[in-house]
Amino acid sequence: MRQLFLFLLFCFTLLAAQPYNELELQRIASLKPSTPFSFVVMGDNRDGDDILAQIIEKMNKSDVLFAINNGDLTSDGDEDEFKEYIDILKHSKKPIVSNIGNHDIPFFFGDKSNYKHFIGKPYYSFTFANIYFIFIDNANKVRVDSKQMQWLESELKKSQKYKYRFVFIHVPLFDPREGAMQRGHSMKDIQNAKELSTLFEKYHVTMIFASHIHAYFKGRWGKTPYIITGGAGAPHTRDDGFYHYIVVSVKKDGVEY
Repeated sequence: MRQLFLFLLFCFTLLAAQPYNELELQRIASLKPSTPFSFVVMGDNRDGDDILAQIIEKMNKSDVLFAINNGDLTSDGDEDEFKEYIDILKHSKKPIVSNIGNHDIPFFFGDKSNYKHFIGKPYYSFTFANIYFIFIDNANKVRVDSKQMQWLESELKKSQKYKYRFVFIHVPLFDPREGAMQRGHSMKDIQNAKELSTLFEKYHVTMIFASHIHAYFKGRWGKTPYIITGGAGAPHTRDDGFYHYIVVSVKKDGVEY
């Protein structure tokens, strides 16, 4: 009996230690896709727990299947903040998967260990229905390193079998307030940003979702459309933004945002 108790305790400990994204991806995998269906995209909830809670309350009352939070889940990337973030997510009846933002790395240490422990892999992909979802880690605000670039191109090649390809990247490639494809509150390595843009064009990415700027913008980088959504709770006065989230509706004849 004691051995059975210890075995069950060991299994429970493993389950409790599982990063939150893994649990939410399992929930998404269990959903039965139908057309049409919709999901939510948001970003930058840091310092705005009440706004994030309101978004979750609205989602719970809607028919969206799941949600994606595109980074800056915390203010300073410490353990307590990740625990508080997950406690808020647990009020959601819909799965919520998250991406890494620059504020999710402790400022003085530059270490992603808290994010990895509580949330999961810094970059990853998953599929649902006829969509390939790709999550990129550019939380350093500078560039995507060569290892991840190789991984990204491999994922984009795999995604060609799917009807739609959505890319999620916290820091925008370029800042639309500075003009077409210009550096601002965006990636510092503009050459790397242009390499990413070329890659997205080559593999016909349906939409790039970025955050980081606490406002809403929609446009094109080259031939690829983008949406910047940074209105899930972070202070927006500097960026002349407003609190918001995006509902993505996937239909037989296209996608609406």
